[in-house]
Amino acid sequence: MSTPSATFAVWVSAWLNGSAAADDVLDSLGHWAELHDVVAVDGQTAQSLEVPLRGQAGGQVAALLAALRRAGVTGGRLVLPVAGDVRGLGGRSEFAGSALHAGEAVVLHGAPLGLVPEPIADGVLRWTVFDIGDAPAVEHVPLGESEHELTGAMRVAAGVLTELGVAKHRAGVREEITARVAHQSAAPWPEGTPPRALRVLQRANEVSAILHLASEDAPGGALSSSSARRRADALRPLFDAVRIARLAAVDEAVRIFSDRPDKEHSDTDHVDKDHADKR
Repeated sequence: MSTPSATFAVWVSAWLNGSAAADDVLDSLGHWAELHDVVAVDGQTAQSLEVPLRGQAGGQVAALLAALRRAGVTGGRLVLPVAGDVRGLGGRSEFAGSALHAGEAVVLHGAPLGLVPEPIADGVLRWTVFDIGDAPAVEHVPLGESEHELTGAMRVAAGVLTELGVAKHRAGVREEITARVAHQSAAPWPEGTPPRALRVLQRANEVSAILHLASEDAPGGALSSSSARRRADALRPLFDAVRIARLAAVDEAVRIFSDRPDKEHSDTDHVDKDHADKR
């Protein structure tokens, strides 16, 4: 599914480059949780960004946005690490470990900062800010290439679903897939997000819904450990194709917004007080 980090990376990039208002960023994050707060992992970062230190009550995301602009941030890059593929995180660090545990993070452009979201209570998402030093270089994956791989993954995923007999043993499987895709696709994107990136994100949601359904045991049934392992091995490269496609789509959206000349942002910097109180 789309992630809070994907939403943050694209919307913050749009806002910083004059294509969205700060209130729009806060509204978009509301898709993931009713309340968001922010803490910094170390005292120096907390002081420079004027956000609370970890262990204290969280601060407001609205204040973080203002701090990011002051720090010279120009955009963000989505990271979706999994065991065996931690590209974009650099070497071992607390940030890398937290991002791997969460399965997502944002690496900011223009300042040595990374963000990791984590649910801390029902309806509350906390963003932890890390000083990450020099951001590691990441190999660019062209959107067209990732879309091609995703198209192949969709065909294979449909075949796996049939081979596993999911549709046979699970009533209403088509409706279940449709419902999952609808939920995953509900996250908003800024006006001006490239249509091809949106198409790839939508297709990734469709493949992901099929794969997650194929990963589950049929109601009332369970696979042997060897069968479950064979199934996981068959699905792993398809999950990788979905993940890489999402990374490529978000990178393309960020690139498009970052390439636009920054407009006068006096109106886009303003955060409505009601939003600031909630976020």
